[in-house]
Amino acid sequence: MADQKKSKKQDEKKDDTQAEKQGKTQDENAKRISIVKIYVKDFSFESPKAPAIFNTGEWSPKTNLNLRSNHSQVDDNLHEVVLTITVDAKDGDDTIFLVELHQAGLFEIAGYTEDEQGAIIGSFCPNILFPYARESIAATIQKGGFPEFMLQPINFDALYMQSKAQQIEASLAEKH
Repeated sequence: MADQKKSKKQDEKKDDTQAEKQGKTQDENAKRISIVKIYVKDFSFESPKAPAIFNTGEWSPKTNLNLRSNHSQVDDNLHEVVLTITVDAKDGDDTIFLVELHQAGLFEIAGYTEDEQGAIIGSFCPNILFPYARESIAATIQKGGFPEFMLQPINFDALYMQSKAQQIEASLAEKH
């Protein structure tokens, strides 16, 4: 009977070890995304006409927004995504202010196909970064002495799909 208990415990240990190995294999292949760090990589604010711009009375600035994102692979599953937003306000030919922000994030992305990973990097990650960038830009413009500035929400899913369509068109054009 003691031998049977010993044998049963050994079988249970083997089962536990096999289950642990199987669990590790499943974990390694499991789809996962996690935010490791969100940070400002570069930030610039210029107001070349200050303080004179504040004494000119009425002005109606025209604001331009430029947006892009870049990606670099840091490690096997670690990716840096940088959302660059440039906002410039002009009154005629005069620059009232210029803001450029590189809002970055480190993301652990594992278990996805190449297409899925492309969508995550091109859409999901910028969606995560944008609220941080929007707040930083709005606060800095206001601290620069200008009225409240609010960047409207951006549909990164649509921008990613548009970018993919343009890449397909470009590759088809190259073939002809």
